[in-house]
Amino acid sequence: MTITNQLFDLVIRNTRIEENGALIDIAVREGRIADIGSDIRCEAIESVDGEGAFAFGGFVDTHIHLDKACILDRCTICEGTLAEAVRETAKAKAGFEGEDVYVRAARVVEKAISYGTTRMRTFVEIDPRAGFRSFEAIKRIRANYAFAVDIEICAFAQEGLTNEPETLGMLDAALSNGADLVGGCPYTDPDPNRHIEMIFALALKHDVPVDFHLDFNLDPHRTDLPAVIEATLRHGWQGRVAIGHVTNLSAMSQAEIVAIADRLAEAGIALSVLPSTDLFLNGRSHDRLVPRGVAPAHLLAGRGVATSIATNNVLNPFTPYGDASLIRMANLFANVAQLSREEDMALVFDMVTEGAASQLGGVRRLQVGAEATIVLLDSSGPRAAVREIARVIAGWKGGRRSFDNGRPRLYRPG
Repeated sequence: MTITNQLFDLVIRNTRIEENGALIDIAVREGRIADIGSDIRCEAIESVDGEGAFAFGGFVDTHIHLDKACILDRCTICEGTLAEAVRETAKAKAGFEGEDVYVRAARVVEKAISYGTTRMRTFVEIDPRAGFRSFEAIKRIRANYAFAVDIEICAFAQEGLTNEPETLGMLDAALSNGADLVGGCPYTDPDPNRHIEMIFALALKHDVPVDFHLDFNLDPHRTDLPAVIEATLRHGWQGRVAIGHVTNLSAMSQAEIVAIADRLAEAGIALSVLPSTDLFLNGRSHDRLVPRGVAPAHLLAGRGVATSIATNNVLNPFTPYGDASLIRMANLFANVAQLSREEDMALVFDMVTEGAASQLGGVRRLQVGAEATIVLLDSSGPRAAVREIARVIAGWKGGRRSFDNGRPRLYRPG
């Protein structure tokens, strides 16, 4: 028991911060955690009974596309392939207007907040078709929703650079005007190696991280990963490079994966797996025993690679469903990867929380002195949360309540 005469802004009582752990209280003052302990006796402006909920720092989405979310009504899906998704989205993108992008992005961000996401990295396509319209809209989203979620913006070249040189100058301008990092997509460029070098040149010029969409296929021999690893080491960009998809890892032997994992760990390159999109778009040529197409992130994590599970797309030709729930995505990955052990569940939870946060440049743990960004899950802990797709109850950012989903109540007859 802790007894104090101090006045706190907020006290969240009867919560757990570890699996099946003892109930504790979290006290907050001036946006930071001031005390954590059992039965803190104090006065508080706001007092909340956690009723045994699991408290943590919120989910972290390392890879999402807010600019092209919710456009199913503008696209046709006949093939369900990556090429079709790129083609259909490119056509729709030419008609995007700022307010339209804002409204669609806000719809997804608000869902993400209600599902406990407190940080995210969004890609924004900047090229002659999109112009800077989507970029300006997402900057407004970043500012207007900062009360609940921290958003990084990645200026992204989806459709190539060497085939469309004007995109390079547009990315350069975006990096001088509010973008946090730069992203490339070598597999859509006629010259993937040159594409990689052009993206790194921008990163070095602006001193920002890099995030590549990479190796979105099922051919183990068709890869741009060695070029990314080599460039990362040559430029000294270890710890500042991430890659997403890399679905061809799912077609490799475990020995091959271990060898690649060791190279990624040496280069400090992080991996985001995107289960929903990768399951939808891969293996279309198979009429039976359809490949999963999801990189085995748990195997790479076991070799020291920073790994995360992320949303990618919501309601568009790349992923014609979705709700921005990361605990649901974590459960989906666990199913696809056939994971069952307690330590596996803990690892999967880490891939949407602290492990994911490390990819964005820093982990936020619930500890005295830390920012009071806190989310409550209706769960006894992280392992149970993944197994059960735990319901998100409420959240605070900087000590201020940012959302509240309430508690379910049964109304029994009589």
